[in-house]
Formats: sequence, structure tokens, C-alpha cells
Amino acid sequence: MKDILTAPFVKEMMDTTANMYRLGWDERNGGNISYMLENDQVAEYLDLNKVIRTIPTGFEAQSLIGKIFIVTGTGKYFKNVKDDPETNLGIIRIAEDGTTAELLWGYKDGGRFTSELPAHLMSHMARLSVDSENRVVIHSHPTNTLAMNYVHPLDEKKFTHTLWEMCTECIVVFPDGVGVLPWMLCGNNTIGEATAEKMKEFRLVVWGMHGIYGAGKNMDETFGLIETVEKAAQIYMLTAHLPRINTIKDEEMVELAEAFDVKYRKDFLNL
Repeated sequence: MKDILTAPFVKEMMDTTANMYRLGWDERNGGNISYMLENDQVAEYLDLNKVIRTIPTGFEAQSLIGKIFIVTGTGKYFKNVKDDPETNLGIIRIAEDGTTAELLWGYKDGGRFTSELPAHLMSHMARLSVDSENRVVIHSHPTNTLAMNYVHPLDEKKFTHTLWEMCTECIVVFPDGVGVLPWMLCGNNTIGEATAEKMKEFRLVVWGMHGIYGAGKNMDETFGLIETVEKAAQIYMLTAHLPRINTIKDEEMVELAEAFDVKYRKDFLNL
């Protein structure tokens, strides 16, 4: 059996968490990632019949029974993942009851998955209902995206439209727009349910005055979605107090979307 630390999915988690910490998106123990894996892929590195222990999830995920995820740990710092992945990450399988996680590897200090796991599982379920290839959910606190929450209306159409105006690539990268939730208490099922409902429509959901959730087919796509929003938010924050001389017009956004053949939210434009 191969060394689990050489597994591509472990390396992706190590590299991504390190990069997100470096960018300032995930201070202290802020942020979390869940990545759904193929059972056959994991079986190359772990004995799938060997369960280290079981952990209640606090949520019933019937449609995810038998699915395996690699998940960041609760209270863990992203900056430490690369040096000690077995403590800061865990590989879990949703058990037959749908409410228990079977630990297959990781959390070696007795820890457990992120407290946001129910929100992640709900988001995975929502995204899989509209895109069977969805595999990754990332939650982070990008600085400029968060700052924008305080000076811009938390309205999905307005928020998306402003981001689309900031960079030519934006309407191409996230043509489905950005969902927005007001401030809500985190770490419970209520915010998870609200996020999942938005995830049926959007791959990106802003948590007001908190951060952002992104979902995608792989780590690059999901990271790239958040990265593009953060770049657009940075440009907005650098220019919001200045008179705007130029902008990307709505007609030009349509031209972009059609040129790149993406299905965009026409109702988010002012035509």
C-alpha cells in the first residue's frame, strides 16, 4: 500500500492551505476545506475496512452515505497543515446511519473535523444535485471581500454586478454570480441550510461580515473562484472612494459572456 503522505489529494490540501494562509485568507484557525474523494483512489493508500474511530457529524447526510472526504480539522491552523498533515487533516467516510463519520486517517491528536462540517456536507449535497462533478467546498475569509461587505449593499445582484465591473474575466469566471447571506451565527445547521439553498443557484456564497464559501469540481476551480472574487473586491476597495472615469459596460459584459460561451445571469445586468 502506498504512503498516504504521497497521495495527490493530501498534497493538494497541504499546498492549498499553505497558500491560503500565505495570502491572508485564513488567519489563526479560520477557514475550512472539504474534498470528496473516489473510494478506489483512497484504497491505494488506506485500508478502507480499518476505522480508527467514529465521530458524530450533527447532521443527517443520507445522500452522502459511503462517500469519503478529506477535511481540515477544528481549531487547526492552516499554516501547520504542511508540516503535520496527519494532525491537522482527517479522512472520513459517512457511515451507514448518515449521521456518523468514520475516521480512516488523521486527527491523530484526538481531534475532529471542522465545526462547519454540517454546512460543508449540506453544500456538497446541494451542489451535487445540480452538478454531479462537484467535489470541493472551501470556506475562507479573504480580506478585501470581507472589507467590501462593510461598504457595499449586501444584495446579490448589486454585489455581483460590482464585481463583474472590476475585472474583464469576472463574468467569464463566475457567470452564475455570487449569492449573499446576511450576518448569521456560524457553526450551526441554520447557516448551513441557508448556504446550501444558495448553493443550488451559485458556486459562491458570501457570508455577510464573515467570509465566503466556494464550491467546484476540483481544488483549482474552487480556489480560482474565490481568488477571482478577492481580486475584484481588492480593485473595488482601491477605487471605491475615487471618481470613476471608466468602467466595463453591461453591453460589454454580454459581449464577453457570449464570446466565451458561458451561461450568465442576465437578470444581474442593467440592460
